[in-house]
Amino acid sequence: MTASVHHVTHPLIQHKLTLMREKDRSTNSFRRLLGEISMLMAYEVTRDMPTQLIDIETPLEKMQSPVIDGKKTVFVIIMRAGAGFLDGMLNVVPGARIGHIGLYRDPKTLVAVE
Repeated sequence: MTASVHHVTHPLIQHKLTLMREKDRSTNSFRRLLGEISMLMAYEVTRDMPTQLIDIETPLEKMQSPVIDGKKTVFVIIMRAGAGFLDGMLNVVPGARIGHIGLYRDPKTLVAVE
């Protein structure tokens, strides 16, 4: 798998990130902003999710409409840094499964250790 980095430049995310970085930001406000950012980022994370057409009946007619294909969505967070993103992501995709990866960086070599 090829690693890739996505630099998020959406003005609303940048605005909330700036507010989070203020040195006098309260813990409660920081967490609230992180939750808001993670919900906004969930849209980018799920952008390419596969969909399938299903038959539905609207008040006007029968039609085919897309839904997310399957129930296999899994959000895997890297402990502890990724934990703050989880609630916001689950607000957008409440049925997702959750995985955790435990890593830390060796303070001398700066290499990630499982």
